Amino acid sequence: MTGARHRVVVTGLGVVTSIGTGVDAFAAGLRAGRSGAKPITAFDTTGFAYSNACEITDFDPEAWITGQSPDDLGRAAQFAVAASRMAVADAGLTEEQVRAVRSLVSVGTTDGESRDLDHLTGLQVSGGDDVLDAVVARRVWPGRLSAGIVRELALEDVETVTVPTACAAGNYAVGYGYDAISSGDVEMALCGGADALCRKTFTGFYRLGTIAPDVCRPFDADRQGILTGEGAGILLMESLESALARGARIYAEVLGYGLSCDASHPVAPDRDSIARCITAAHRNAGIEAADVDFISAHGTGTRANDVTEVGAIRQVFGEELPRTVSIKSMIGHTMGAASALASAACALALRDGFIPPTVNHRTTDPECAVDCVPNEAVEAELKVVQNNGLAFGGNNAVLVLGRWDTAA
Repeated sequence: MTGARHRVVVTGLGVVTSIGTGVDAFAAGLRAGRSGAKPITAFDTTGFAYSNACEITDFDPEAWITGQSPDDLGRAAQFAVAASRMAVADAGLTEEQVRAVRSLVSVGTTDGESRDLDHLTGLQVSGGDDVLDAVVARRVWPGRLSAGIVRELALEDVETVTVPTACAAGNYAVGYGYDAISSGDVEMALCGGADALCRKTFTGFYRLGTIAPDVCRPFDADRQGILTGEGAGILLMESLESALARGARIYAEVLGYGLSCDASHPVAPDRDSIARCITAAHRNAGIEAADVDFISAHGTGTRANDVTEVGAIRQVFGEELPRTVSIKSMIGHTMGAASALASAACALALRDGFIPPTVNHRTTDPECAVDCVPNEAVEAELKVVQNNGLAFGGNNAVLVLGRWDTAA
């Protein structure tokens, strides 16, 4: 790469969530502290003592997917494609305008088409290989999450990648897009994450004893674990020069990001590794810890995560912690979509001047004592926000966004 790096901004958002589909509905849900928790209908939960999740029950793929048959895509890819169409429209762009420039599609996931894999496994167990569904088998490839977007928008001059770093994958995907635009490799990028609710993930967390019986209460003394969720968040990103030239509305500037992988344990987070990731993100963004106005935490509502994550934040910030919230209390743990949806929430917070709440809160746990903005959103003048994404296997990704007109 030669020449100066480009500043990178977010000009379009596409979201599919259990508290609202589309940017306006999502923003309203965040401000209202809406909860997506409800009994699971996606699969048979017989035998489980409790089975709430943040399932999306009103998604109509045919309302969004027009360039291909929705049946050729699994549920996660349908979410990703729909969110991409929303992001393009929200940015004030046409498909032809996106098609005319060199672009990137980068989508993170934990499971790919996990719902389809559940279905195929059930068929194989009950009837053997001969009864497998060929249509479903063709669409389980995780690469379809990003390739489906390319096909839907008929992109040709495009780089495509699906990032499998689980619950931090959305931030990884956005960081990949930041590098590609800032270096001049591409002019626009559609980046984010997607995952679908599935029996395998629910059962896995249930057997670990980390599924909450009713709702998710991050940082609360009475927290009992996560609620699994589903959805997609896609950010349309471009250079600041491009956005200004076409008079685009700018949600936020991507200031930088940090990554770390300790690989020290399959499921347990590592405080020092998370702290290193936060410090790397601040260094990459050219900010100090004191510049951060609030943190969108990974905040799963498990003891292992919340205590470790707050310990890492304190290790970097000292005793003066910024407000630290978890939108998983509202939309559940959407796995590969989690940090992408949190990035979209951070961009909305910067644009609209508010901090979303941590709902279902009763009493803050002294072991992870933060101002989690309990139960009600607050108005706030924000300049810099930090979005944490942490994943099994020790994969951590921290993204820093700023209000574009004042960011360094």
